[in-house]
Amino acid sequence: MSNLDLHTGDATGRRLPVLALAALGVVFGSVGTAPLFALKAVFAGAHPIPVSEANILGSLSLFFWALIIVVSFKYTIFIMRADNSGEGGIMALITLALRALHGKPKQARTVVVIGIIGTALFFACGMVTPAISVLSAVEGLKVATPALEPVVIPITLAVLFILFYVQRHGTALVDRFVGPVMLLWIVSLALLGVNAIVAHPGVLMALNPASAVGFVVDHRLLALAALGCVALAVAGAEALYAGMGQFGRKPVRGAWFVVVLPALVLNYLGQGALLLGDAAAARNPFFLLAPGWALFPLVGLATAVAAIVSQTVISAASSVTRQAIMLGFVPRMEVQRTADMGQFYLPVVNWGLLLVVMLLVLGIRSSDNLVAPYGIVASGQMMITSLLTAAIVARGWGWVKAGVLFGGFLAIELAFLVANIFNISQGGWLLLLTAGAIFIAMATWKQGRVLHSARIRSERLELSMFLESLAASMPTRVGGTSVFLNADVRAVPHALLHNLMHNKVLHERVVVVAAQFSDVPCVPDGGRVKVRKLRDNFWSVSVLFGFKDEPDIPRALSLCANSGLEFDALETTYFIGRETLFPRFHSEMAFWRERIFVAMYRNAGSPTAFFRIPSNRVVELGAQVTL
Repeated sequence: MSNLDLHTGDATGRRLPVLALAALGVVFGSVGTAPLFALKAVFAGAHPIPVSEANILGSLSLFFWALIIVVSFKYTIFIMRADNSGEGGIMALITLALRALHGKPKQARTVVVIGIIGTALFFACGMVTPAISVLSAVEGLKVATPALEPVVIPITLAVLFILFYVQRHGTALVDRFVGPVMLLWIVSLALLGVNAIVAHPGVLMALNPASAVGFVVDHRLLALAALGCVALAVAGAEALYAGMGQFGRKPVRGAWFVVVLPALVLNYLGQGALLLGDAAAARNPFFLLAPGWALFPLVGLATAVAAIVSQTVISAASSVTRQAIMLGFVPRMEVQRTADMGQFYLPVVNWGLLLVVMLLVLGIRSSDNLVAPYGIVASGQMMITSLLTAAIVARGWGWVKAGVLFGGFLAIELAFLVANIFNISQGGWLLLLTAGAIFIAMATWKQGRVLHSARIRSERLELSMFLESLAASMPTRVGGTSVFLNADVRAVPHALLHNLMHNKVLHERVVVVAAQFSDVPCVPDGGRVKVRKLRDNFWSVSVLFGFKDEPDIPRALSLCANSGLEFDALETTYFIGRETLFPRFHSEMAFWRERIFVAMYRNAGSPTAFFRIPSNRVVELGAQVTL
């Protein structure tokens, strides 16, 4: 895999354990809370299988080998080698796949479509993860005493609302305790499991792959039903890859192999051992592992960990949305810094997620009924990851070798998807409908931007020719500097033409600025701006931002001083074109999609706020464009 960028910023020495501890809370939340509901779903879910020794050992073997093959082998060994300057996640995979297919436009378009599907599934997964994690944790109250069953839904909704509400205030204080709390949870998983394994050591037979193979061969339908639940145990593996950019490859791998994987295996085996001794424990084998005195503390700890998982999902959704904005997959939207300045806060994403999560809880009302929706979107997301990584790997290995390796992963993930798709009526349709709507919106925005740019280019006036004609009859020049934001520094901005047409004057110095976005995370200040001095005190400036940079135009322009172009904030006026789009029939995009694009364009965030331009220094000039 020599074609992949290798992350060189991994921690070593004393920093490694510290980062590994921090990664526990951020990276392993989803996969770490799966024991709450995954094995329970096999024997007491919507489609339970009989509790027998063969079924228990066979299901446990499927769980164990899924953790080994999918999480340990696919994600931590292979996919974590594919990083975009140290960054992971769905957007990094799309970027790397497009680079690998450079010069192949048809295949690149296919990658874009696959990537948008994967992003839509990511958001759908982000909707169901908080619901199933918090709900399954609070359901432990029913195990402690059935009298508390009526308060499970209200408590779940209250926890979710508080969690989403505090996002705008930041979570820096809470973040200090995330690692230790998650470590306590992981240790608790291991201890609960060991206690049950000692009582029934025969459960260790599940580690033999023959148990899984025999179960699949002898009980195909039962094994298929179990596979749908096995998908839940590995659903959080995507976070390992996404968290690589924050913590590095070595801390994530170390935490997985040294701490998380052993604890998960012990806990799943412990739940199986409990079922071998008491089939009635299938109603909630996780909480029934605990002694009576520990139930309420365990519920409290599980709820705290579920809140951590939800917090991670919210942060990931905001991060991916922000990257998607920079890379042109979604419209600009309001991006705020939290009160503690620790992270970004996107109000639309935050409250939109909360609405869907609460609707899921109110509509489905049980973690058992959320299993199928979660399995469907998680399996689909894993398949998209395999497809994109195969496209990257094929550049160095060839399609045959890449197909053999990732074909095996795809076969497993397809089995997960098929096992869950039969339960689509149990809420899965809602998530797929939501993912479909997100896909249509993102694909429409992406294609609409292409059409819009093509229309603008077809009508553009070359800046060099404009300056030549302007020199023959120079209008009156007034003091100060005017900055015109435009997509192309070689073209005349519409706002410049309108200003000249209506006001009949030009500023003493005119600067055309084009903001561009790179597919790398960060652009150093040394490569941020490219300045060209044109005739008659006209200048052009290209500003380059990475997808993790804050697009701050005034700060970027301050870097132009090294090229002889200095700005006085009080003498600088920014001119921004405000276009009104109109759809038309018989264009390259369906009319109904054009209407969606126009609506999205109209409601996109203001470029003034997005580029952090002082609003009292901005003049907006309108124009009409027909797609």
